[in-house]
Amino acid sequence: MGPLVVAAVYVEDDSALRAIGVRDSKRLAERTRERMHGEILEVCEHHCVVIASAEEIDARRQRRSLNEIEMEMFLEAAAAMRVDTVYADCPDPNEMIFSSAMSARLKNTEVIGRHGADDAYPVVSAASIIAKVTRDRIMEEIAAGFGETVGSGYPSDRTTMDFIDGRIRRDGEPPAHVRRSWEPVRHMMAAARNSKLTDW
Repeated sequence: MGPLVVAAVYVEDDSALRAIGVRDSKRLAERTRERMHGEILEVCEHHCVVIASAEEIDARRQRRSLNEIEMEMFLEAAAAMRVDTVYADCPDPNEMIFSSAMSARLKNTEVIGRHGADDAYPVVSAASIIAKVTRDRIMEEIAAGFGETVGSGYPSDRTTMDFIDGRIRRDGEPPAHVRRSWEPVRHMMAAARNSKLTDW
């Protein structure tokens, strides 16, 4: 539930980021992420955030895989400034194929795509913090719009899954800000249809 958010952070060297103590955003408490978010913006030369709403993702999924959509968003963020090397958290199972494909589309800029790059490279850690804080703030706005708690938006969050399931059973369709192409949502919709057929 909610948008897909990708961020890029640009630095000449990562010493200032190391001094901040950046690491994978998932390993940081919310308060720490919020503090680091401001500190990162103070020390980085430039940053770029690319956001795709649930509705945009559904539309693009008709022609592309989620990995391809993420690649396009990575490219948009990375192309915002001319750089010598791009470090990226690789969403594809094959790091080499991902890095080569991204490099070719960035006019042969060197791309180092690694699984777990947000733990290994401070610049990727910083980008993950920017993306996570941005997404969390959007989720707060979404929750305010519904007037109730909707959780983090991730499939591992029971609050989110219960909210979506409840709305599907009540309304017959997912609420706004939910990807209809998301596999758990498709299962919920099928279950709701089946229960309506058997309830009477």
